Amino acid sequence: MSVLSKLPQKLSSPFALLGDEAKLAFRSQPSGIAKLASTRNIAESDVYWDQYTVLFDSASDVFSLISPQDIRRALVEAPENIATLIRVITSRLFNLVSDHTFPSVPTTYVTSFASSLIKGGTTERNTTKEVLNCLRVLQRVLPVIFELESEPSVFEKEVLWKKDVVDDQNLHEQTEQVPQFVIEDDDDDGEGGSPMADTLPTPSQAKTALPSLAEKLFSCLVDLLFCCGFTLPSKLQVDHYKINYVIWEKGVGSTADLGPTQPYDTNKAEVLRLLLVLLSRQIYTPPSSLFTTPSLYTLHFVQHTQRRDVLTILCSLLNTAMNSSQSSNTTMIGGVAGRLPYNHLVFKGEDPRVNLVSLCFQVLCALLDFQGGSARDIPIGSDELQAYAPALKTNAFRYFLAKVHRTADFAFIIDGVLGILEQQMASTNNMLPGSRRSIPYIVETIVLFWKMIELNKKFRSYLLEQDKSMDILVYLLCYFLEIKEKPEQHGLCRALSYIIQTLSAEPAFGLRLTFPIKSAHIPAKWNVGGAAADFMINAVYLIIATTSGSLSSMYPALIIALSNSAPYFKSLNVNSATRLLQLFSSFASPAFLLADEGHPRLLFFMLEIFNSVIAHHPSENANVIYALLRAHRTFEDLGTFTLASGLRDVRRIQRAKEEQSRAADTKGKSRAAEEVYDQPHEEKQKMLERENSLGISSREQSADNLTEVRVVPRDFSPQQEETVSPQPLVSPTIEQTTLSNFPSAVSEKARGKMRERRSMSLDTDNSLDRVTANAVGRNGFVPTQEWVTSWQQGLPLDSVMLMVSELMPKIQDLQASHKPNSTAGVLDYLSHISLKQILPTPPPLNPRRFIWSESSLVWLSSLIWGEIYVRGMTPLGIWNSTSVRLFYVKHAQSNQRQLTEAVSSVVGGLLRRGSTEPSQLSRQRSDRS
Repeated sequence: MSVLSKLPQKLSSPFALLGDEAKLAFRSQPSGIAKLASTRNIAESDVYWDQYTVLFDSASDVFSLISPQDIRRALVEAPENIATLIRVITSRLFNLVSDHTFPSVPTTYVTSFASSLIKGGTTERNTTKEVLNCLRVLQRVLPVIFELESEPSVFEKEVLWKKDVVDDQNLHEQTEQVPQFVIEDDDDDGEGGSPMADTLPTPSQAKTALPSLAEKLFSCLVDLLFCCGFTLPSKLQVDHYKINYVIWEKGVGSTADLGPTQPYDTNKAEVLRLLLVLLSRQIYTPPSSLFTTPSLYTLHFVQHTQRRDVLTILCSLLNTAMNSSQSSNTTMIGGVAGRLPYNHLVFKGEDPRVNLVSLCFQVLCALLDFQGGSARDIPIGSDELQAYAPALKTNAFRYFLAKVHRTADFAFIIDGVLGILEQQMASTNNMLPGSRRSIPYIVETIVLFWKMIELNKKFRSYLLEQDKSMDILVYLLCYFLEIKEKPEQHGLCRALSYIIQTLSAEPAFGLRLTFPIKSAHIPAKWNVGGAAADFMINAVYLIIATTSGSLSSMYPALIIALSNSAPYFKSLNVNSATRLLQLFSSFASPAFLLADEGHPRLLFFMLEIFNSVIAHHPSENANVIYALLRAHRTFEDLGTFTLASGLRDVRRIQRAKEEQSRAADTKGKSRAAEEVYDQPHEEKQKMLERENSLGISSREQSADNLTEVRVVPRDFSPQQEETVSPQPLVSPTIEQTTLSNFPSAVSEKARGKMRERRSMSLDTDNSLDRVTANAVGRNGFVPTQEWVTSWQQGLPLDSVMLMVSELMPKIQDLQASHKPNSTAGVLDYLSHISLKQILPTPPPLNPRRFIWSESSLVWLSSLIWGEIYVRGMTPLGIWNSTSVRLFYVKHAQSNQRQLTEAVSSVVGGLLRRGSTEPSQLSRQRSDRS
């Protein structure tokens, strides 16, 4: 009994409820976090700082026990203590990395428990834990320092970027450290100076500036990413050298498999998280200053990291991200259990592998996107064909990604992207809805794919030579259709529209559209059969027709993608021809054309699609030609369109809708009195009658569907939307239309017909027109006749009108002679026609490419960092409660998860939702449209 009575005293010291008593004391006692602000000028040698490296056991401990308010209060009341904290933590981190006891040999819980009993409560020093705590404390403190000012604050420059200047004769003691901070490439001189180069002394002073604290921290993080026993298997250590710069996983640049690395995934994630925190300095810069005031941290990392380190880091991150499609089925609970449906609801907690892959994607996207200050791509080529490309001295990560050239590497990246997209589609279109976890890094995957096709021309060419290119296109469009109605995902929708436009500008893309889709699994609700072109047309139609104008800023890119691809369309089915005509009829409706200054450009692009089909493959697209002939009146109306005629149509539609509304109200009131006497069959009959009474022509319905095309968030102005529109996507002027379309040589027969129709529509009530014009315009726009003339005369209608005048009489004769089966006869006739004799020679193909502008670069940066920010809100809340300036986050009410609650009740109430997930947060950025 005496021995048992002494056990609690023996065990209380090493256990202390897993350190909870000490942690609570750190939070509540004056000697804990409160001392940081209450006591001035705490010395670096004070034992107070020891608890910051030995007290915490996890990242959640650090982020829960140290709040941004604590750091912010200390910055106001005792800023020197925060400076000392950063110096002490970084100094200990540097010393620990070089210490022979780091990394500590991992021990099991039973072993550590037994050793604690034998030693009476004393424990061995755990250098790995101390290193991790140093990383975590810096992750917590730095974001609060970054938010002080949009430009680097005096505090930030003094603590992190100040260089100590020493005499050359005293430098020999540090000769082993200096090469870590010297660029080994001669071609990096010039613009590749240090971000704090103004502090360097001149050579005549015989003094040398030592690396700043920030520079040494970056070098230390690079070493930790490749530290044997910490982030790499211990077997890779050579002699006593712990740092071994080898690529983490096989793939690009490496065919070697290092073996299982699961024990080191958490440590890699901790280092990458701090690296991401350093790179996140730019989210505290307003959009207007993103390029003029670049982040010193990112600028240094992309320009002053050694070539060897850049290549190793780039390949390690890329390979880990691309291999995720092969390893995501195996979770921390085992391979078999990881494949069970709803396992992600039963087994809570983070998967270290998924967390690591997410951070790899995020760091990659942040580095490849950065173009601030001297990191901006340099112009290449002539003035007429000028383009921009990265250089080694601007952004080494962008530069080396553009230099990847092996076909095996291309195939590896394509398989990785395709595998992730396939898993995402499987999770959203499953026989058991919600049974599989959605891919958390799908946004980063799409952005990385965009960077690959943007920066690496060889990769883009190789991709479009493969059948898998159409599989990727299908999955991108399917994901677009999945998220189009989620406002928080509209930024990604815009990115998808630009990616599709970028791909469509390549001739090889158009050639691939003629082949059927083989491997991609299209959900039945979107599968229309036919070739890839048929699916693309149907997907674009669904995106435009079912979003009520909320994605109107993305319509030009989608229609331009169809216009770029139209010269290659072949054998389009009836559904595709119908969809194209429906889009055209909607864009041609007066209510839509007169609502906004930019709307006629969509009509212009649709006419380009038809002209390309007529000029290149008319006989192979009989369904499209037949649809054009049946809609010939719409084209004739456009040829004689005036402001007066358009306003008359708008008033007519408005009167019809008002009459239908009054009729519906009248029937509704009478219905209330008769409802009690209605029988089921009578109720159904009256419902059908009501629907019939509300029916209008198909053209009026499509016009009504697209009148409300500019739905702008309440806290977002139309002027902001205009600033983010890329330069090529502007309303075509008369000069642009004549240069980019067929010659305007129209037959006198067609011109006379148009003049005759125009002369019949000149007289109107001017006062009524002014009232209607003021009402039909959106966002203050008032259409005028001069504006209508500026785009109406430039519409490329000639080819369609010449085709109609040539084929219409023949088709009418054919229909009269084949009445029982006239459609089949007409299609058979159209499949053998040739229009070369009546049409002018088509101009060379000149696809519209997506061109980057400063506004689009700012938009993409805010999209990337907005996603990183939201992902960082749980579980740690890395940037929570800090004043972000690049974008803003608006919290929305979480939707009721009916399926999850149902599954929870079936399982027995064991499933519980944690904190708000990123998908439940509505992200609205200052430059979002």
